Amino acid sequence: MTRPRLAFLDASHGDSSTSRNFRRELDADLVEFDVTDGRLPDHFDYDGVVITGSSSSVYWDEAWIRSLVSWVADADERGLPLLGVCFGHQVVAAALGGTVEDMGEFELGYNEIERTRPDDGNDILAGIGERFTVFTSHGDRVTELPPGAELLAENEFGVHAFRRSHAFGVQFHPEYDTDTAEAIARQKDFLPDERIRSVIDGITPENYAAACEAKRLFDNFITYVNRTNAGSVESAA
Repeated sequence: MTRPRLAFLDASHGDSSTSRNFRRELDADLVEFDVTDGRLPDHFDYDGVVITGSSSSVYWDEAWIRSLVSWVADADERGLPLLGVCFGHQVVAAALGGTVEDMGEFELGYNEIERTRPDDGNDILAGIGERFTVFTSHGDRVTELPPGAELLAENEFGVHAFRRSHAFGVQFHPEYDTDTAEAIARQKDFLPDERIRSVIDGITPENYAAACEAKRLFDNFITYVNRTNAGSVESAA
């Protein structure tokens, strides 16, 4: 089967690890766009879309964010499979009519989240345990799901995964390796030093191995993209 071609909307403000991490995990051809520089695809001729994390907030009044949310909304209307990660998850939620707000706190480091529905083998978390470990780094959260969306996973900080039709969002970072996790933790200099040290101390081979379970969602998304596109070809025929 031909590798799917995905629009990769990079909102990381030039973080070099972002492309590397996603390219390692996604069995697809990624066409990259630096959306923070106002660059977006001028068409929707892709098999799917991935939106990355960012140090920005979806609700900021910035032109590139408004344009990104609008483009994702248009992609959704055209039936393109969408996967948003962290900030990307919040972009998908906002584009589909949900609400994103400041948490008033910050979730950082390896934490557990819990699935909210049984594994039926069909959603983005198929094959992942009922409770699983992930690396988190966010101060915003989805406070209201888009109309018609289904909650897939959560913890005490709120929504961690949802789905509406062909659109998926995950608040955590399944793409991170340990180097990225440590670099991100060290950047959070607004947090107490002892908390940052505790997070870094928790970046162990054991915790990383546990968090690798969640990487399965990338294969699940690619499987969904391939199945969706195969169905579109059959319908056209």
